[in-house]
Amino acid sequence: MNREMLVAATAERTGLSKRQAEDALIAMMDIATEALASGDCIRMVGFGTLAPVTRAARKGTNPQTGKPIKIKACKIAKFTTGKALKEKLNSRKRK
Repeated sequence: MNREMLVAATAERTGLSKRQAEDALIAMMDIATEALASGDCIRMVGFGTLAPVTRAARKGTNPQTGKPIKIKACKIAKFTTGKALKEKLNSRKRK
């Protein structure tokens, strides 16, 4: 599902116009980005948790040349699946 499809599905389920649904999605992404950048976690009970994580610097290999390279430390967002979502994904009966 891409962004356009998500906006359309949100508009259909909520009765909002596509423009309103897109504005809501953009606002949610902006709020989430700001929260993660400030070090906060985003917890949605049943769905999952999005948390900022720092990856340590490490050594890697350039796949084209085979030469070793240094990979700098960086921050990423890590998603941990909530119980209800995990159960839904692993249910035997899928639609």
